[in-house]
Amino acid sequence: MTKLTLKIKRFNPEKDAKAWWGTYEVDVEPTDRILDALHQVKYFQDGTLNLRRSCAHGVCGSDGMRINGANQLACKLLVKDAIKKEGDTVTVEPLMGLPVIKDLIVDMEPFFDHYRSVMPFLVNDEPLPEDGRERLQSVAEQEKIMEGTKCILCACCTTSCPSFWANGKYVGPAALVNAHRFVFDTRDRAASERLGILNQQMGVWRCRTAFNCTNACPREIPVTQQIAEIKRALTTGMI
Repeated sequence: MTKLTLKIKRFNPEKDAKAWWGTYEVDVEPTDRILDALHQVKYFQDGTLNLRRSCAHGVCGSDGMRINGANQLACKLLVKDAIKKEGDTVTVEPLMGLPVIKDLIVDMEPFFDHYRSVMPFLVNDEPLPEDGRERLQSVAEQEKIMEGTKCILCACCTTSCPSFWANGKYVGPAALVNAHRFVFDTRDRAASERLGILNQQMGVWRCRTAFNCTNACPREIPVTQQIAEIKRALTTGMI
């Protein structure tokens, strides 16, 4: 077992005038996840701690939070990777740039509003092939959009972006990744409309190529590269 100190940023809008730090010591295995350590606090020390999580296996993306100053999924980060030695302190905060509802839970609606704004769905009203089969793609065509399909909408990329911190109206990296997935889908017929949405002040041009988003993505999506490909499509007119 390893002793771990968790320093958690707490905020209850019903009684707190401002956020405060709570410190908790837990006993965990080095191969436990930070989510396990948070559960130790929630279940055995302070039941008022609030956090969001669902599958706990890095698939749903609901437990994104700021751990030791970096956006990560608490269910993926192992204790041994978060500390250097026994007794070290791990700081845990809510994601930045979104309103805090309580403790580690942020309001995701602004994030999903941006996601919905880029038309993250296939648009094609053309008749299906006569043989009744689905609209097929080549391997190369599929590979062009495959990385973007890995997005789990955890918001780790968007809430690590300085441009988003500066102005929450910026559509953000996650929305751009999902736009990329359909802009470059050969079966889609709304690329021009979607690019028109992105070709705005708070669209793709707000990106300053800080690479925070790429570093924060738990699915290792090349976010910055995909944003650059959208910019290139807008400047050259080629998809």
